[in-house]
Amino acid sequence: MSHSDEKGLLYGLEARIGPVPAFFAALQHVLASVVGIITPPLIIGSVLGLQAYIPYLISMSLLVSGLGTFIQARRFMGIGAGIICLQGTSFAFLGVILSGGLMVKARGGSPEEIMAMIFGCNLIAALIPMLISRCIAPLRKVLTPVVTGTVITLIGISLIKVSITDWAGGHNAADFGAPWNLALGALTLLVIVALNRSRNRWARLIAVVAGIAVGCIAAALTGHLQLKPMATSSWLVMPGFFRFGFNFDWAIFVPIALVSVISVIEAVGDLTANCLLSRQPIEGEGFQRRLQGGILADGISCVLAAMFSAFPNTTFAQNNGVIQMTGVASRYVGMVIGLMLVLLGVFPVIGNLLQQIPPPVLGGATLVMFGSVVAAGIRVMTQTPLGRREMLIVAVSFGLGLGVEAVPDVLKQFPMIITNLFGHAVTTGGILAIVLNVMLPSEQNNAALTTAAEDSH
Repeated sequence: MSHSDEKGLLYGLEARIGPVPAFFAALQHVLASVVGIITPPLIIGSVLGLQAYIPYLISMSLLVSGLGTFIQARRFMGIGAGIICLQGTSFAFLGVILSGGLMVKARGGSPEEIMAMIFGCNLIAALIPMLISRCIAPLRKVLTPVVTGTVITLIGISLIKVSITDWAGGHNAADFGAPWNLALGALTLLVIVALNRSRNRWARLIAVVAGIAVGCIAAALTGHLQLKPMATSSWLVMPGFFRFGFNFDWAIFVPIALVSVISVIEAVGDLTANCLLSRQPIEGEGFQRRLQGGILADGISCVLAAMFSAFPNTTFAQNNGVIQMTGVASRYVGMVIGLMLVLLGVFPVIGNLLQQIPPPVLGGATLVMFGSVVAAGIRVMTQTPLGRREMLIVAVSFGLGLGVEAVPDVLKQFPMIITNLFGHAVTTGGILAIVLNVMLPSEQNNAALTTAAEDSH
């Protein structure tokens, strides 16, 4: 193995990596994200009565995630961030897509008409991040380290909730919180931490895969790993363009467009954390180009999603924790991740096997990764000393953001669109951080005004 130039990394951003270590590094990213990619189509399909199409929707979600991830890592003609930016089906759009689909269903629309409307509105909304990417310079003046650090930290905290739920047994599990579930997650976490702190480079490289493997073996030996039948009988799924047609409705489009703007804020936070963990600058012209290319690739990924009948994609935060754990930041691994996800989409039997991983094992593995996202957010936030103004921004953003997520009923008297937009810590806290950062005068400006007033006397 060749040493990277970046301190603390096994492989730096441009390091060429052999096929075997590249496979294991990529596999850990896939394991950390595959459930997050397939869960939104599962939920949307179940709620909107699209059960017959769920296997196809899952396959297309994996396929498009792979294509988007490859584009981000490859970076061609300014498209893509040129780092490991795993693209995945965004949970942020879940509420507005469900409400739009239910609206079409209430009009008597068939499952095909529901999907034609959803994917049509998603296609037009995908133009929003592409347009925003063209004016990233003024956006960077608003998204200061305090704002992006707050967003990254809130993303990590929100993801930790998902990890703990899996660790306890998963949503609606009959044995939720059972001691065995907690022990299985703890065993997985212990193996990952022990291997990660080993001086052996291979041990660190395969830490997450080994932890999940040990957890699955323990679950199998104790009868807690029960294989489920395949969700689809087909071994090969061929994608098709606009399989369900194309339709558009302004009432459904506007909420999706608003979430598209908010998802850009999340993407900026994820990209910043990724650069930080990859030992790349998080300021300057080079960083600005990465942001511009990354957000543009997000938009292109969403266009591909609408064309291939998948739901909107965005940059996932999960893989930032994997970079921290493995010490592998090579963008060539990002290309391998993309190819692996494409194969999972085209050959659903592989994805079906990955879905057999017990939730407690997955929860134990992802907890430390998502905790790393929180740590990265704190590092970004404290790049510069936090004065009274910055502390106020962080306090209000965290207080209201986490408060709304902890007590979601606080918004139940408002229209559904408000609940969907502001019922999450990341959106509420992120928007508040931006607004306060713009409205509250900096302490330097206050000092300048005070000096000017004294001079006038």
